[in-house]
Amino acid sequence: MSPDDTTTQPLRSDAERNRGRITAAARAVFARDGLNASMASVARETGVGIATLFRHFPTKEDLVAAVFADRMDAYADAVATALDDPDPWHGFTGYIEAACAMQAADYGFADVLTTTFPTAKALEKRRNEAYEAMLRLIHRAKAAGRLRDDFDPSDLVLLHMANAGVVNATGDAAPDAWRRVVAFFIQSFEAPARGPLPEPPEHEALYRAMLRAGPAATDAPVPDKSS
Repeated sequence: MSPDDTTTQPLRSDAERNRGRITAAARAVFARDGLNASMASVARETGVGIATLFRHFPTKEDLVAAVFADRMDAYADAVATALDDPDPWHGFTGYIEAACAMQAADYGFADVLTTTFPTAKALEKRRNEAYEAMLRLIHRAKAAGRLRDDFDPSDLVLLHMANAGVVNATGDAAPDAWRRVVAFFIQSFEAPARGPLPEPPEHEALYRAMLRAGPAATDAPVPDKSS
């Protein structure tokens, strides 16, 4: 081992420990305050300077992607589990309840499901995989005659947006309020339809709404000497 190896190895270890501390602190902050939480609040929670935070995560999207990668994996797994259910309607409603429960358990993830992060390629790839599986889930439920014919995939996005709003508004004061709202949605989705629906939003317009809901790319860092 060269002298350079002995001097750089501790720095790499320190950097890795700092990164782990930051992601753990960000998980707690986002779960408590949602994605509107600032990078400065994450730095305070971690006990590092803001410049240290930005050295590890140059943008807020980078931090969000690192914090919620496992949550997005769990979300995609919930869709896969629903597809394995031999009862298409039970699988469809089970997926809705599982995904909305994940939102209720974590304010940050409540926002992640209704926000798109163009630069977070791995996160968005997993979301797209879940979306493709969700389309199959919708098709199965319609083919079984249990899901109304005019149901559109964008309706699930609207459901998650509505649920995120309820979760963030009720908080600890009424932590189970989301369940009633979701039950209303599920009953309205079931065939036979009780009446016509307005046209769904254009998919491109809904994407722009999800993009607009994203976190600010940066909070301007200030000079810092911590590592």
